[in-house]
Amino acid sequence: MVNYKFLSELNDFFKVMYLIDFHLKSFPYYKSRICIFVLMLSKKTKYGIKALTYLALQNKNTPVQISEIAENENISVKFLERILLELRKAGVLDSKKGKGGGYFLARLPKDIPMTDVIRTLEGPIAMVPCVSLNFYKKCDDCPDETVCAVNKLMIQVRDSSLAVFRNNSLADLIAF
Repeated sequence: MVNYKFLSELNDFFKVMYLIDFHLKSFPYYKSRICIFVLMLSKKTKYGIKALTYLALQNKNTPVQISEIAENENISVKFLERILLELRKAGVLDSKKGKGGGYFLARLPKDIPMTDVIRTLEGPIAMVPCVSLNFYKKCDDCPDETVCAVNKLMIQVRDSSLAVFRNNSLADLIAF
């Protein structure tokens, strides 16, 4: 079953991406840098989401070994170890050592918003620091944010991205 709510929100997000492409035609440097950055999810985040969905579909609080997740999701064991460790440190996952050990969700899938996952694995959701809600930093090359066209556009992108990520939890991803 397809999660149409999630697809609809994702569609809205890509409409904003189209606006970026349209509005930044006169800024070829920004256009190429911004559009490529927005549309490219890192392998680390992609694999992290795949691992989380795999764990969410398993028995509750039953530890799953990294090798099992890696094999079933076609991910390098070494790379997956680093990803799962980050998610554990962020409180998304928990682990059990020893025989019968492995990783399991620290919270129910409905209590794991995609904002937590994205921020843990990617960092700030905002594409430029001057529009970040949690990691704000003034841009070095911009004397006045209030008149900056890039700032205004990136606020829309940030808000659209946040709407998609906030409105979807791990439970939504496994509901297909």
